[in-house]
Amino acid sequence: MLQMEGHIAFKALLVIFTVFLFGSHIFLPALAQTDLYGVPRIVDGDTLVVNGQRIRLHGIDAPELTQKCQLGKNLWDCGADASQALKSFIKNQPLRCLAQDIDRYGRIIAKCYSNESGGEDIGERMVREGWALSYRRYSRDYINKEQTAEREKLGIWQGQFIKPWDWRRGKRS
Repeated sequence: MLQMEGHIAFKALLVIFTVFLFGSHIFLPALAQTDLYGVPRIVDGDTLVVNGQRIRLHGIDAPELTQKCQLGKNLWDCGADASQALKSFIKNQPLRCLAQDIDRYGRIIAKCYSNESGGEDIGERMVREGWALSYRRYSRDYINKEQTAEREKLGIWQGQFIKPWDWRRGKRS
């Protein structure tokens, strides 16, 4: 009986090892080849497409495209404004995007840099100007920039908003 259990455990470990080994040969080379350069198409405030590859900006979370925020007694299209801010930062110029990871939706997680403004980190700028939050669940890179934007009431910080990760989970008020 113990021999049988040991045999089953060994087989399970062998399967796990094989999946890990096989999986790493598929994903690591693919990730290494995803440093992209090109003029992006903006999807929303934290997602873009470069050369047909969907990219989520590393370490940030912007309001969803249809998300609304409150400014005084009025609602405003803060998600659309965040998307527009990203477009205006990029100005139809090429970006250099360096892959960091791949998310569960198959998007490349990347830091993208503008060539026009001396290699500026686009995600950092989105947070610094208040159009995105530092996505602490995945990165702590932009916390100081977020605190500055909040203190100066920039972008979405000029009103009240639901954090994008809560909004996606259905929290709407």
